[in-house]
Amino acid sequence: MTNLLILGGTTEANALAKTLAKQGIPATYSYAGRVDNPRPQPLPVRVGGFGGVEGLVGYLRDHAITHVVDATHPFAAQMSTNAIAACREAAVPLSALTRPSWCAQDSDRWQHVPDLEAAVAALDGPKRRVFLAVGRLHLEEFAAQPQHHFLLRLVDEPDTLPLPDCDVIVSRGPFTEAEDRALLQSHRIELVVSKNSGGTGARAKLDAARALGVPVLMIDRPTLPQRTELSNVAQVLDWVAHSGVNLGV
Repeated sequence: MTNLLILGGTTEANALAKTLAKQGIPATYSYAGRVDNPRPQPLPVRVGGFGGVEGLVGYLRDHAITHVVDATHPFAAQMSTNAIAACREAAVPLSALTRPSWCAQDSDRWQHVPDLEAAVAALDGPKRRVFLAVGRLHLEEFAAQPQHHFLLRLVDEPDTLPLPDCDVIVSRGPFTEAEDRALLQSHRIELVVSKNSGGTGARAKLDAARALGVPVLMIDRPTLPQRTELSNVAQVLDWVAHSGVNLGV
């Protein structure tokens, strides 16, 4: 009998959970616990870390997990790396449900940087009005450039803010291009800083920046060890069906 573990927290993970529940395939949905009020799921849910590679190995064995689907955010590099190592040690098949990276169009004004450290360094210079779309976990790094006025859009109200000059909007996407165009205009944004997360739910800010001629500082995705990567739910179901374990449905 199949028993999947979904490493979730993304739109793709939610779509997979919905399909598995509809088909009656046993699975558990795991949240990292970084959002105060995560979306409800039609599957059993666990919240929090595993305790590194060994903790995840123990979880896989204790709960008789037969497959792991890594559908975490493309920048959750530590979790993805741990999943690769743990599944190898526990001999559990692993696949990643990934979304394509965003690609610049002809009228985009993108500057690519390889990581967050390089993004912080690229902000050196005179004060600008910056839409910092990197999530609340990485705000501390950008405190090294306190001269800028930052606009933050976060899912949860932050307890503290390391940035001395900023506006905070608490809101959960997806957002439309019209909404984000109005946002950039009303806050007089001169630069957008974004991770290359891919997908449709968060790309409206890039479409808005293109329409307004606002430059984008694009942080490239981290490089991960080799793994099986799938692009949609149907491919995940096919992978499970052909990986040597009876679906039992």
